[in-house]
Amino acid sequence: MQKIIAALDGLKFSESTTNYAIQMAKQLNAHLVGVFMDDLTYHSYKIYDLIHSESDVLEAIVERSEAEDKERRESGTRLFEQACRSAGINYSIHHDRNIAIHELLHESVYADLLVIDRKETLTHYDEEPPTRFVRDLLANVECPVLMVSKYFKQIKKNILLYDGEPSSVFAIKMFSYMFPTLADIETEVLTIKPNHQTLHVPDNRLMKEFMKRHFHDATYTILKGLPDIEIVNHLKNRNQGELIVLGAYRRGMVSRWFRPSMADVLMQELNSPLFIAHK
Repeated sequence: MQKIIAALDGLKFSESTTNYAIQMAKQLNAHLVGVFMDDLTYHSYKIYDLIHSESDVLEAIVERSEAEDKERRESGTRLFEQACRSAGINYSIHHDRNIAIHELLHESVYADLLVIDRKETLTHYDEEPPTRFVRDLLANVECPVLMVSKYFKQIKKNILLYDGEPSSVFAIKMFSYMFPTLADIETEVLTIKPNHQTLHVPDNRLMKEFMKRHFHDATYTILKGLPDIEIVNHLKNRNQGELIVLGAYRRGMVSRWFRPSMADVLMQELNSPLFIAHK
């Protein structure tokens, strides 16, 4: 049995994160841990909105706001428990009350998969993905991550991003090892090559030999151009239900300085869940 952790903000409970985590736990017969990031420095109220209040008024406002936060966090916990019980899965709950990013990274050392909303900020503010919190998480996480969007969709197709580099093969390996049941659904291997190269799959014989033993009915799509442009153009405006698998998509050093990572681009441009695994 594997262990999945769902990272949840108790003040902004994510049904989508919960539903994706439960779906994965059911497929894997895994144990699901709801990690509620109850960082003691994180509140629903903004301190600077209170600075002009009288001391007795300020104390009353803070006391009322903290009571509301407590109830909201307890409500999120109840919703998670109810969903897990309805699904009939094994689960437990952790309340991490120290610095959220540090606690979550520590939890990831002992997990097989982490599920989180791509727009998670753990602040009062909305940010366009990738948020600062998600960037810090992806840079240091110790297990594969499933980044999900606001709305849950059943997974009907795998999109495996492959550029011939070990990092992309590693991500595909991890995905196949973790989700053998998803090997039977429609799978597309997507490769983007420079304009001057041929339309052959990189390491064609080895890759197809590997794929036959993991995703036997996979199809291959090879396009030419810039990866962050061609991948988005190929995948946008398609039917929902696609899951995208990626490691670190190859890019030259100068290009990395001036352009965001492939994961950043996909989080900004597409709503599909992203399975991200890097060594």
